[in-house]
Amino acid sequence: MRDFVKGLRLFGRGAAILLRSPRLLVIGALPVVVTATLLVAGMVALAFGIDELAAWATPFADDWAEGWRTAVRVAAGVALFGATLAVGLLGFSALTLAVGGPFYEHIAEKVEDDLGGAGSAVELPWWRLLWWGLRDGILLMLRSLMFTLPLVVAGFVPVLGQSVVPVLMALVTAWFLALELVAVSFYRRGMDLRQRRLAFRGRRGLALGLGLPAALLCAVPFAAIVVLPVAFVGGVLAAREVLGSTATAVA
Repeated sequence: MRDFVKGLRLFGRGAAILLRSPRLLVIGALPVVVTATLLVAGMVALAFGIDELAAWATPFADDWAEGWRTAVRVAAGVALFGATLAVGLLGFSALTLAVGGPFYEHIAEKVEDDLGGAGSAVELPWWRLLWWGLRDGILLMLRSLMFTLPLVVAGFVPVLGQSVVPVLMALVTAWFLALELVAVSFYRRGMDLRQRRLAFRGRRGLALGLGLPAALLCAVPFAAIVVLPVAFVGGVLAAREVLGSTATAVA
């Protein structure tokens, strides 16, 4: 819980840093606008068609009593919407951070310079940052499906699907989103996805504290335009926290 609270505080510090530097907020918001518009349009379309999609996914309930049929299809709708939102947020953040790589590298450099610099930083060409971002984003999405698909199945269970499953879905989304948010800071040090995962393996609470408010707030239409840059700066701070403690432990 201590690390979880620290992650929440880092998210808040990210907001404070960007409020003191509106120019960085604007730079961080530019890549979000296009991808946020696409995500919101997709989620709105899904919301309007969720009843038909839930019925299509549960043909076995066609001949059930109306009460049971409705309960199962409401559960299916919640599960399908939650899974799509979880994967959509990960894809959205991965695409935004990859396409906006030079923007976010500039923000990370500025934030870290103000905090004393990143001693092991390396210069990366924009195309390599884009390639790493897209590659690792796809890998994280595929890995997240290993967790979200079983949760989708569990979401078909009435009551459980509307209580426990959404909480677990939010935590899974928060974990993978946090790994996306710290990506640029690790790339700047020449570190890949595997090293990211290993670094945060013992600091899952910190990752969840950073990723959970970002995931929940990004679900609000167009809030991601501000939330993602804030969460990204929080990710820069989280990366410094984890890499600093790792270096200390190794020393």
